[in-house]
Amino acid sequence: MGMDNETKGTILALMAAMVSGIAIPVNKLFIVSLDPTVFTAVRSVIIGIVFFFISLQQSRPRGSKRASWTSLLAIAVVGGALAFLLFFNGLSLTTAGNGAFLHKTLPLWTAVLAFMFLKEKITRRALYALTAMFLGIVALYFAQIAPGDLWRDPQLGDLLVLGAAFLWAVETIIAKRAMVDGETNFVVSFARMFFGGVILLGIALLSGKADAMLALSTVQWAYILASTAMLFGYVLCWYWAIKKINASKATSLLLLAPVVSLVGGVLLFNESVSVQQLIGSAAILAGAYFVSREKSESLRTQHTI
Repeated sequence: MGMDNETKGTILALMAAMVSGIAIPVNKLFIVSLDPTVFTAVRSVIIGIVFFFISLQQSRPRGSKRASWTSLLAIAVVGGALAFLLFFNGLSLTTAGNGAFLHKTLPLWTAVLAFMFLKEKITRRALYALTAMFLGIVALYFAQIAPGDLWRDPQLGDLLVLGAAFLWAVETIIAKRAMVDGETNFVVSFARMFFGGVILLGIALLSGKADAMLALSTVQWAYILASTAMLFGYVLCWYWAIKKINASKATSLLLLAPVVSLVGGVLLFNESVSVQQLIGSAAILAGAYFVSREKSESLRTQHTI
């Protein structure tokens, strides 16, 4: 007997969190002296092309609808281009700790937008679990940031990263809506990565960064391709997950990524772990357990999606 969509989607979201968490410490081994916009653009275009050929091989369910080009381009522009530009420019103006922490507000924005525009049912238990996970995130990053300063005196870089997290939440809602209406996750993934990458590539070329692309060494290309493989795994699992379960549930499970990164840092770099980090990790794991047991329901129908 096969798994139902709820179980499949939950597992896929957990796999996306695992890949995301592993990518952070592993990317320390792939230090590439390349402009972030060029790096992101090249990876996105490659992955977009792969998803294009995958989507050609997929049969569509009878009666399913194609997403409009407006929706697909909105996904690419909002999530595949603008959010990345805000994120990388924000990181250059703030600390790594602040950037990592503010990026983790994504599930909060997604939960609000999913309730408003997708009418996703969010139970009190899910809210408690998400709160526990977010407090765990605060505990994990507390050694690197002063959360109070973020709210009292936000810097431009902080606001840009926060804006990127909000745009990624908006993109998630648009993508989920397109897939609820019948589009495949492979087409959505293609649109997001390929057209988003092309936009970033155009921005990089207009900014005079063509020389940086042409000067890539064999070793740098090897690093890019290794990073691209990890990103492909993340994109595959992520859009497949939000097709099968609530967007708010899937993004909440992404908060497991820092715990995976923490374990990776210990195993790869012998990094030390504080009691505070252990407490934060425990809160995240406990919250993720309860979130994973939630059913993906819509207030419109009160039936599982």
